Amino acid sequence: MTLTQPHDAVRPRRSEEPVLELVGVRAAYGAIEVLKGVDLSVPAGTVCALLGPNGGGKTTTMRVASGLMPTTAGEVRYSGRNVTGITAGEAARLGVCSIPEGRGVFANLTVRENLWVATGTGTSLAEIEEAAYTRFPKLGERRHQLAGSMSGGEQQMLALSRALGTDPAVLLLDELSMGLAPMIVSSMYDIVGALAAEGISILVAEQFARVVLPIADTAALMLGGRIVQVGDPAEIEDELSTTYLGG
Repeated sequence: MTLTQPHDAVRPRRSEEPVLELVGVRAAYGAIEVLKGVDLSVPAGTVCALLGPNGGGKTTTMRVASGLMPTTAGEVRYSGRNVTGITAGEAARLGVCSIPEGRGVFANLTVRENLWVATGTGTSLAEIEEAAYTRFPKLGERRHQLAGSMSGGEQQMLALSRALGTDPAVLLLDELSMGLAPMIVSSMYDIVGALAAEGISILVAEQFARVVLPIADTAALMLGGRIVQVGDPAEIEDELSTTYLGG
Protein backbone atom coordinates (compact mmCIF):
# COMPACT_ATOMS: atom_id res chain seq x y z
CA MET A 1 0.00 0.00 0.00
CA THR A 2 1.37 3.44 -0.89
CA LEU A 3 0.33 6.55 0.98
CA THR A 4 1.41 10.07 0.06
CA GLN A 5 -0.79 12.06 2.42
CA PRO A 6 0.85 14.74 4.59
CA HIS A 7 2.09 13.96 8.08
CA ASP A 8 -1.09 15.19 9.79
CA ALA A 9 -3.36 12.95 7.68
CA VAL A 10 -3.83 10.61 10.63
CA ARG A 11 -5.24 13.37 12.81
CA PRO A 12 -9.01 12.93 13.15
CA ARG A 13 -11.34 14.80 10.83
CA ARG A 14 -13.86 15.15 13.64
CA SER A 15 -13.50 14.74 17.37
CA GLU A 16 -15.85 11.77 17.77
CA GLU A 17 -13.90 9.67 15.28
CA PRO A 18 -11.21 7.32 16.70
CA VAL A 19 -7.74 8.31 15.58
CA LEU A 20 -6.74 4.63 15.61
CA GLU A 21 -9.11 1.69 15.20
CA LEU A 22 -8.75 -2.06 14.73
CA VAL A 23 -11.85 -3.82 13.45
CA GLY A 24 -12.07 -7.61 13.52
CA VAL A 25 -8.30 -7.87 13.19
CA ARG A 26 -6.69 -11.27 12.92
CA ALA A 27 -2.94 -11.86 12.69
CA ALA A 28 -0.70 -14.91 12.77
CA TYR A 29 2.88 -16.07 12.98
CA GLY A 30 2.91 -18.77 10.35
CA ALA A 31 0.16 -21.24 11.14
CA ILE A 32 -0.29 -19.94 14.68
CA GLU A 33 -3.07 -17.37 14.93
CA VAL A 34 -2.33 -14.83 17.67
CA LEU A 35 -5.03 -12.19 17.17
CA LYS A 36 -8.50 -13.64 16.85
CA GLY A 37 -10.79 -10.80 15.86
CA VAL A 38 -9.55 -7.78 17.80
CA ASP A 39 -11.80 -4.71 18.03
CA LEU A 40 -10.10 -1.71 19.60
CA SER A 41 -10.34 2.06 19.23
CA VAL A 42 -8.33 5.00 20.55
CA PRO A 43 -10.24 8.32 20.65
CA ALA A 44 -8.31 11.46 19.83
CA GLY A 45 -6.27 12.98 22.64
CA THR A 46 -6.80 10.08 25.03
CA VAL A 47 -4.77 7.34 26.69
CA CYS A 48 -6.05 3.83 26.04
CA ALA A 49 -4.49 1.14 28.25
CA LEU A 50 -4.23 -2.29 26.65
CA LEU A 51 -3.95 -4.72 29.54
CA GLY A 52 -3.35 -8.43 29.86
CA PRO A 53 -0.81 -11.14 30.70
CA ASN A 54 2.22 -12.07 28.64
CA GLY A 55 1.23 -14.09 25.60
CA GLY A 56 -2.20 -12.51 25.39
CA GLY A 57 -1.54 -10.68 22.12
CA LYS A 58 -0.71 -7.15 23.28
CA THR A 59 2.61 -6.81 21.47
CA THR A 60 1.19 -8.30 18.29
CA THR A 61 -1.66 -5.79 18.45
CA MET A 62 0.87 -2.96 18.73
CA ARG A 63 2.87 -4.33 15.81
CA VAL A 64 -0.23 -4.49 13.63
CA ALA A 65 -1.26 -0.96 14.62
CA SER A 66 2.17 0.41 13.70
CA GLY A 67 2.45 -1.39 10.37
CA LEU A 68 5.16 -3.77 11.53
CA MET A 69 2.99 -6.84 11.04
CA PRO A 70 0.33 -7.61 8.43
CA THR A 71 -3.19 -8.70 9.23
CA THR A 72 -4.79 -11.88 7.94
CA ALA A 73 -8.28 -10.42 8.28
CA GLY A 74 -10.03 -7.28 9.48
CA GLU A 75 -9.18 -3.61 9.07
CA VAL A 76 -6.73 -1.08 10.49
CA ARG A 77 -8.11 2.46 10.34
CA TYR A 78 -6.48 5.82 10.91
CA SER A 79 -9.03 8.60 11.48
CA GLY A 80 -11.74 6.49 9.85
CA ARG A 81 -9.70 5.65 6.76
CA ASN A 82 -8.89 2.03 5.97
CA VAL A 83 -5.09 1.70 5.88
CA THR A 84 -4.90 -2.08 6.15
CA GLY A 85 -1.59 -3.23 4.69
CA ILE A 86 0.24 -0.03 5.58
CA THR A 87 3.99 -0.38 6.18
CA ALA A 88 5.78 0.95 9.25
CA GLY A 89 7.42 3.67 7.17
CA GLU A 90 4.09 4.81 5.76
CA ALA A 91 2.55 4.77 9.23
CA ALA A 92 5.39 6.93 10.56
CA ARG A 93 4.89 9.46 7.77
CA LEU A 94 1.24 9.71 8.82
CA GLY A 95 2.23 10.51 12.40
CA VAL A 96 2.15 7.07 14.05
CA CYS A 97 5.17 6.48 16.27
CA SER A 98 5.97 3.30 18.16
CA ILE A 99 8.27 2.65 21.11
CA PRO A 100 8.70 -1.13 21.25
CA GLU A 101 9.18 -3.36 24.24
CA GLY A 102 12.78 -2.98 25.38
CA ARG A 103 12.98 0.73 24.42
CA GLY A 104 14.78 0.29 21.07
CA VAL A 105 17.50 2.93 21.43
CA PHE A 106 20.73 2.60 19.46
CA ALA A 107 23.10 1.45 22.19
CA ASN A 108 26.31 2.27 20.28
CA LEU A 109 25.23 5.82 19.45
CA THR A 110 25.36 8.80 21.80
CA VAL A 111 22.24 10.47 23.13
CA ARG A 112 22.67 13.27 20.59
CA GLU A 113 23.13 10.81 17.73
CA ASN A 114 20.00 8.92 18.77
CA LEU A 115 18.04 12.15 18.67
CA TRP A 116 19.49 12.94 15.25
CA VAL A 117 17.73 9.84 13.91
CA ALA A 118 14.40 11.63 14.40
CA THR A 119 15.41 14.49 12.06
CA GLY A 120 14.33 12.37 9.10
CA THR A 121 10.81 13.71 9.55
CA GLY A 122 11.96 17.27 8.88
CA THR A 123 12.42 18.62 12.40
CA SER A 124 15.88 20.06 13.07
CA LEU A 125 18.25 18.46 15.56
CA ALA A 126 18.37 21.74 17.51
CA GLU A 127 14.59 21.70 17.98
CA ILE A 128 14.54 18.03 18.96
CA GLU A 129 17.38 18.52 21.43
CA GLU A 130 15.78 21.58 23.00
CA ALA A 131 12.52 19.72 23.56
CA ALA A 132 14.28 16.60 24.86
CA TYR A 133 16.58 18.38 27.29
CA THR A 134 13.81 20.63 28.55
CA ARG A 135 11.58 17.64 29.28
CA PHE A 136 14.43 15.46 30.55
CA PRO A 137 17.37 17.58 31.84
CA LYS A 138 19.30 14.39 32.59
CA LEU A 139 19.56 13.71 28.86
CA GLY A 140 21.22 17.07 28.37
CA GLU A 141 23.86 16.06 30.87
CA ARG A 142 24.33 12.77 29.00
CA ARG A 143 24.20 14.14 25.43
CA HIS A 144 27.65 12.81 24.51
CA GLN A 145 27.28 9.52 26.39
CA LEU A 146 26.61 6.21 24.63
CA ALA A 147 22.95 5.30 25.07
CA GLY A 148 23.78 1.71 25.98
CA SER A 149 25.76 2.85 29.02
CA MET A 150 22.81 4.71 30.56
CA SER A 151 20.28 3.38 33.05
CA GLY A 152 17.05 1.80 31.88
CA GLY A 153 15.09 4.86 32.92
CA GLU A 154 17.37 7.20 31.01
CA GLN A 155 17.14 4.99 27.91
CA GLN A 156 13.36 5.12 28.13
CA MET A 157 13.52 8.91 28.39
CA LEU A 158 15.68 8.93 25.26
CA ALA A 159 13.33 6.64 23.35
CA LEU A 160 10.36 8.82 24.28
CA SER A 161 12.22 12.01 23.34
CA ARG A 162 13.18 10.58 19.97
CA ALA A 163 9.57 9.59 19.34
CA LEU A 164 8.27 13.03 20.30
CA GLY A 165 10.79 14.58 17.93
CA THR A 166 8.70 13.26 15.05
CA ASP A 167 5.66 15.27 16.25
CA PRO A 168 3.45 12.16 16.40
CA ALA A 169 -0.32 12.19 16.28
CA VAL A 170 -0.46 8.67 17.72
CA LEU A 171 2.04 7.19 20.16
CA LEU A 172 2.22 3.43 20.68
CA LEU A 173 4.00 2.37 23.88
CA ASP A 174 4.73 -1.29 24.54
CA GLU A 175 5.52 -2.21 28.17
CA LEU A 176 6.86 1.21 29.15
CA SER A 177 7.51 0.00 32.71
CA MET A 178 9.75 -2.92 31.75
CA GLY A 179 12.93 -3.01 33.83
CA LEU A 180 12.32 0.35 35.46
CA ALA A 181 12.21 1.27 39.14
CA PRO A 182 8.72 2.12 40.44
CA MET A 183 9.57 5.79 40.96
CA ILE A 184 10.80 6.12 37.37
CA VAL A 185 7.71 4.32 36.06
CA SER A 186 5.44 6.73 37.91
CA SER A 187 7.34 9.70 36.48
CA MET A 188 7.20 8.32 32.94
CA TYR A 189 3.46 7.78 33.10
CA ASP A 190 2.95 11.30 34.45
CA ILE A 191 4.64 12.48 31.24
CA VAL A 192 2.45 10.20 29.13
CA GLY A 193 -0.63 11.74 30.71
CA ALA A 194 0.68 15.24 29.97
CA LEU A 195 1.31 14.29 26.34
CA ALA A 196 -2.30 13.18 25.97
CA ALA A 197 -3.39 16.53 27.39
CA GLU A 198 -1.38 18.17 24.59
CA GLY A 199 -3.50 16.29 22.05
CA ILE A 200 -1.45 13.18 21.30
CA SER A 201 -3.49 9.97 21.14
CA ILE A 202 -1.76 7.16 23.04
CA LEU A 203 -2.18 3.40 23.09
CA VAL A 204 -0.09 1.78 25.79
CA ALA A 205 0.25 -1.98 26.27
CA GLU A 206 1.09 -2.85 29.84
CA GLN A 207 1.24 -6.08 31.81
CA PHE A 208 1.27 -4.32 35.17
CA ALA A 209 -2.11 -2.67 34.93
CA ARG A 210 -2.05 -0.48 37.98
CA VAL A 211 0.89 1.62 36.83
CA VAL A 212 -1.03 2.91 33.80
CA LEU A 213 -4.66 2.96 34.96
CA PRO A 214 -4.35 6.26 36.90
CA ILE A 215 -3.66 8.20 33.68
CA ALA A 216 -5.79 6.14 31.28
CA ASP A 217 -9.07 7.40 29.83
CA THR A 218 -10.18 3.95 28.70
CA ALA A 219 -8.91 0.44 29.34
CA ALA A 220 -9.16 -2.77 27.34
CA LEU A 221 -8.48 -6.21 28.77
CA MET A 222 -6.91 -8.69 26.37
CA LEU A 223 -6.83 -12.45 26.87
CA GLY A 224 -6.05 -15.20 24.39
CA GLY A 225 -5.80 -12.88 21.40
CA ARG A 226 -9.16 -11.20 22.00
CA ILE A 227 -10.37 -8.02 23.68
CA VAL A 228 -12.66 -9.39 26.38
CA GLN A 229 -13.66 -6.16 28.10
CA VAL A 230 -13.44 -2.42 27.43
CA GLY A 231 -14.50 0.28 29.84
CA ASP A 232 -13.70 2.91 32.41
CA PRO A 233 -10.30 2.25 34.04
CA ALA A 234 -11.80 2.23 37.54
CA GLU A 235 -14.36 -0.40 36.54
CA ILE A 236 -11.70 -2.53 34.86
CA GLU A 237 -9.41 -2.24 37.87
CA ASP A 238 -12.11 -3.52 40.20
CA GLU A 239 -12.27 -6.73 38.19
CA LEU A 240 -8.58 -7.31 37.56
CA SER A 241 -7.05 -10.45 38.96
CA THR A 242 -3.54 -9.81 40.23
CA THR A 243 -2.92 -13.51 39.61
CA TYR A 244 -2.36 -12.84 35.92
CA LEU A 245 -1.97 -9.05 35.64
CA GLY A 246 0.38 -8.30 38.49
CA GLY A 247 0.17 -5.42 40.92
